[in-house]
Amino acid sequence: MNPRFTDVWVYLAATPLLGLTATLLAYLLAYKLYEKSGLKAWANPVAISVALLVALLAATGTPYRVYFEGAQFVHFLLGPATVALALPLYDQRRRLVQLALPLALGLAAGVSTAIVSAVGIAWLLGASRETLLSLAPKSVTAPVAMGIAERIGGLPSLTAVLVIATGMTGALLARPIFRALRIESDATAGFALGLAAHGIGTARAFQIGEEKGAFAGLAMGLTALATALVAPWLAPWLIALLPVR
Repeated sequence: MNPRFTDVWVYLAATPLLGLTATLLAYLLAYKLYEKSGLKAWANPVAISVALLVALLAATGTPYRVYFEGAQFVHFLLGPATVALALPLYDQRRRLVQLALPLALGLAAGVSTAIVSAVGIAWLLGASRETLLSLAPKSVTAPVAMGIAERIGGLPSLTAVLVIATGMTGALLARPIFRALRIESDATAGFALGLAAHGIGTARAFQIGEEKGAFAGLAMGLTALATALVAPWLAPWLIALLPVR
């Protein structure tokens, strides 16, 4: 690396706004690429911006702690952004009442399936106990998933990576799967996407349609709550039944 650039970077890295600026620039560039792709799911701006930031930190040798001193401002906005999802959902309140029972049954089936399938598949592939526990809350938004993983004995850092991978996979495969299964209901598709792919899936649902996005936001919130209640006893109980190394 150029010595002059290294000196400048060391100076900039000392300011907390470095992480914020790098995050915003990475996302703006990623979104431009996303638009140029014709809003294709494979060009997900979250995935691209994460890759850009990882490459930047690795190339400059910047510790994650230093980066996060500035990036925490974006992290703080996750709370208000999540609460704001209630606004489009309010417009769907009548349909929500009509679909209360199917949504409740879908939530129960989806949360239990997400935990059991993740643990079961990883066990078949020979994963360790810590990895299995880290996988259990993978379909929940990252802050909640990391808290659950820490509580049940998993690795929060591993869980965060798995959560992002799950969200990107869901956003990428959602529409082909819905077409293959002939799922045409916006409420059904949106709820399924938010349940399986949390925030990234919800963002993708809003890009497809407002009704999809509203039900995806509802599913994301309910899934986080249900998983926080279910995973701490279901995941350890399930792992206790398996011969785990």
